[in-house]
Amino acid sequence: MDYDELMNCTRCGFCLPSCPTYIETGRNEVHSPRGRIALMKGLVDGVIEPSQEVKDSIDMCLGCRACEPVCPSGVKFGRLLEQARDAIYQHKKQTLPEKLIKGIFFKNIFPYQNRMMGVTGLLSFYQRSGAQKLAQATGVMNLFPESMRSMEKVLPSVPKKSQMKDRPRHLQPLKLEKKKKVAFFSGCLMDTMFMHTNDATVKLLQYAGCEIVVPSLQACCGALHGHSGEMEQAREMAKRNIQAFEEVEVDYIISNAGGCGAFLVEYDHLLKNDSEWSTRAKRFCNKVKDITSILIELDFHKQPLSLDNQIVTYQDSCHLKNGQRTFMEPRQLLESIDGVHYVEMKDAGRCCGSAGIYNIVQSEMSMQILDYKMEQAQNTKAKIIVTANPGCLLQMKLGIEREGRSNEMEAVHIVDLLLQAYENVNVRSNLHDEAATYIRA
Repeated sequence: MDYDELMNCTRCGFCLPSCPTYIETGRNEVHSPRGRIALMKGLVDGVIEPSQEVKDSIDMCLGCRACEPVCPSGVKFGRLLEQARDAIYQHKKQTLPEKLIKGIFFKNIFPYQNRMMGVTGLLSFYQRSGAQKLAQATGVMNLFPESMRSMEKVLPSVPKKSQMKDRPRHLQPLKLEKKKKVAFFSGCLMDTMFMHTNDATVKLLQYAGCEIVVPSLQACCGALHGHSGEMEQAREMAKRNIQAFEEVEVDYIISNAGGCGAFLVEYDHLLKNDSEWSTRAKRFCNKVKDITSILIELDFHKQPLSLDNQIVTYQDSCHLKNGQRTFMEPRQLLESIDGVHYVEMKDAGRCCGSAGIYNIVQSEMSMQILDYKMEQAQNTKAKIIVTANPGCLLQMKLGIEREGRSNEMEAVHIVDLLLQAYENVNVRSNLHDEAATYIRA
C-alpha cells in the first residue's frame, strides 16, 4: 500500500458530494472516499483487522474516481483502491459470482482473444438460433440472478465468430492527405461483442485522415483484473500490450473505450517498480489518446455532420472523464452535428452503476444508482443517450429497458453516432468503401 498517498488525504470532505455510494447510502462515511482511506490506513497501521465490514466498504466502491478531480490534495484514490483490493482479496473468501467471473473469465478467457471469439461466437449462435427467445419464453432465464437476466436482454447483436477473424490490420486514410499514423487498441469485449463499433472507429479515423495499424499481438487491457484486485494478471496484460505496440512507429495509440483508455494511461504506475518495463511503460502511456480527442485535434468536428432533428444527451464514462480527463471533446463533437439539439444531463459525470462487474456483484446498489441516472436522462427529454464506454452503454440500455422506454429512447456509442452523422452527408454511395486500401498484416 502506498502509505505516502494515504497520508496525502487531509480528511477535508471535498470528495463527499462526488461519491455515489456515500450519497446513496444516506451519507454513510464508511462508504465515502475519506472513510475508505481511513480504513485502508487503519489496516496498514495494524489498528483494525480486515473484517467483513472493511471488505464490504471496499467492495461497494464503484472505482469511478469522481473523488480525484475534486481533491485539493490530488489523492490518487483509484490506485489506493486497487492496492487495497489486491491485499484484501488475498485473505478473504470470495463469493460464488466472484469466483466464477475471475476464475473463468479473468484468467482463462479475457487474456486470450481466440477464446474471446469462441465465447462470443457461442453467444451469437444463442441469439441467432432462436435459443434466446426460447430461454426467455420458457422461464429458463429465471434460474439466473436478476442482474444477469436483465443484462441478457440488452446485449448487442453479436457477430459470428467467422466475422471476427481475418480483419484488416493496416488501413490507409480515405482522404489523399495523411494527417497522422495511429495504432488502434481494439480491446477484448470491444473487438468481439462490440465489433461493429470498433469497425466504425477505424472508419472514422480513416475519414479523419489517419493511417491505422492494429497490432495483432495486443491483448485485454487488464482493467477488469486491476480493478478487481488481480494485479499480477493486470501487469502481465500490460507487458503484452506494451511489447505489441512497441513494434509499430505511430503518433498515437487510440482507444474507444473509456475504461480501457484510463487503465492504459496508467501502465507506467502499474509497472513503476519493474526496472525492465517502467521506461517502456512511460513511452507507451504518452501515446494513448481517446478517439474523441484525436477527432477534435484533426478538426473532424468541422466536417459536415448531420442527423435528423432530435434531442441528444451525454453520459460521461467515469474513467474517460476522471482518468483520462477527457470531458469537453465528446460534447464538442455532439454539438457540431446539424440537427442535434444537445441537452446537458444533470450529474452527467456521476457513475451510472456499471463499473466493470459491479452491476453483477453489487446489483442492488448498481440499480439504485442507475435509477437516479435514468431520472436525470429522462428530464432532458432526449431521444438518444450517448456514451463512450461499453459498460456504460449496456447499463444505459438496461436503464431504458427497466423504465419501459425502448420505443422512445436509445443508447448509442458516440463513435456509431458520429459515423452515421458523417456518412449522412458525405457518403452518397459505396465509393468510400471501394476506395479504402486494405493491407493485411
